Amino acid sequence: MKTRIAGALAGLATVAAAMTTSAWAQDTRPVRLMVGAAPGGGTDVMARIVSDKLAAQLKQPVVVDNRPGASNTIAADITAKAAPDGNTLLMGVVTSQAIAPHLLKLQFDPLKDLAPVALVSSVPNVLVVNNQVTARDVKALVAQIQASPDKFRFSSSGVGSTQHLAGAAFARQIQGKLLHVPYKSSSSALVDLMGGQVDMSFETMPSVISHIKAGKLRALAVTADKRSALLPDVPTLAEAGVPGIQMNAWYGVYAPAGTPPATLQKLGTALSTVIRDPDTVRKLADVGAVPGTLTAAQFDAFSRAEYARYGKLIAELGVKLD
Repeated sequence: MKTRIAGALAGLATVAAAMTTSAWAQDTRPVRLMVGAAPGGGTDVMARIVSDKLAAQLKQPVVVDNRPGASNTIAADITAKAAPDGNTLLMGVVTSQAIAPHLLKLQFDPLKDLAPVALVSSVPNVLVVNNQVTARDVKALVAQIQASPDKFRFSSSGVGSTQHLAGAAFARQIQGKLLHVPYKSSSSALVDLMGGQVDMSFETMPSVISHIKAGKLRALAVTADKRSALLPDVPTLAEAGVPGIQMNAWYGVYAPAGTPPATLQKLGTALSTVIRDPDTVRKLADVGAVPGTLTAAQFDAFSRAEYARYGKLIAELGVKLD
């Protein structure tokens, strides 16, 4: 009798464990991939490149949720405060993770409240001008800026964005004056750039490459340490005579702090598979992006190093909220 009872209890325990495992493995709730940019911005482009394949890996729908504004930090704040169950993720960007914390009074700490999962990609910013600007290279543009102080306006996706910092660093290097015109998103900034309301921008490659190819914008330089394979004839700023400005936009996935290690590992493995997929590599290359290859631990160290680097740069440039 005791043997039969023990056997029955063991059987029930096995069934319960199997049901628990099955429930976890077959979670079909949608995963929200939070994006701090409007549709069409660089962060949005990266999110949409990986979302479908990530859904296939996780066997869960992945929904891109755009919450633009406040230097990409609205989406980051939502993610930081979400349940740490793996169903809310952030497509973080250098702006939200390493720049905005030094400029804005945030309700979250990116180093404490968000757990790095995987670096998706990095891309250079591109110095672009509209077709009303007559300068055909950086040297000519610098001469025009120096000859007409405060005439040239450059756009950005907000105060403290990489576009803003690159423009401020550029003005310092050439000892010229530029008027900064911040927008809520790259997409709205680009409308005015192409329309002639502003003259130039240091936009991210994914946001501008189609407009460059269509002849609506002219690329004069990239902010990386080497030329982009997508624009091989466009020099780096250093090659063009303005050294000391290396500013890449990078994108990576984060989860709320406190997410179980097993869940983080599952997400990291899925994202690693997605990022290495030949189709993903091709799509990233199409927008001038280099796939991320860092482990989660390396990505964590990278995030912290970038946080420190941009804090120093912001202090040197004297960038503050208006």
